Amino acid sequence: MVMPALLLAALVLGGCTTSPPSDVNDICAIFEEKDGWYDDAEDSRKRWGSSIPVMMAIMHQESRFQAKAKPPRRKILWVIPGPRPSSSYGYTQALEETWDVYIRDAGNYGADRDKFGDSIDFIGWYNHQSYRRSGIKKDDPYHLYLAYHEGHGGFNKRTFKNKQWLKDVAKKVSRQSSRYTTQLNRCEEDLKDKGWWPW
Repeated sequence: MVMPALLLAALVLGGCTTSPPSDVNDICAIFEEKDGWYDDAEDSRKRWGSSIPVMMAIMHQESRFQAKAKPPRRKILWVIPGPRPSSSYGYTQALEETWDVYIRDAGNYGADRDKFGDSIDFIGWYNHQSYRRSGIKKDDPYHLYLAYHEGHGGFNKRTFKNKQWLKDVAKKVSRQSSRYTTQLNRCEEDLKDKGWWPW
């Protein structure tokens, strides 16, 4: 009887850890609510040089911090659920093949797209690739998002040029990054002190 109860508790607690933050538009509230997320984001910033607000703004756009997000299924005859348009999944909406490249390149074997720490590291890695392969500055959320969406080959060919909807989304990501920057400036010292113990 004890084992089923423990299993049920583990499932319930596991479900809680993957729920999105209550307020996805306030980075201070996100990091206060989600234990360990700030440390994961800071680790990615140190490793790849991409700012926390930029990475979090990209994740906000891609999944609204839903761990198991997937693109909606196409409709067959307008009503029957059909296949999904891509293998995008998780916090980052990374394609399976792109995720596999990240795992090999970053050496993050065992990384999962539905784990926040792995996902924020992926976005930092991808932004680093955008800097290396496309010359995009790491504090430029607008162009970093365009490269994130189009891929580096597509970005370098300017495939976004006639996609006004995509440029509008990139502007939205840029505005979210600015908001997150202002918010994080207000609370980051407290977040850094949160894990410090005097003994």
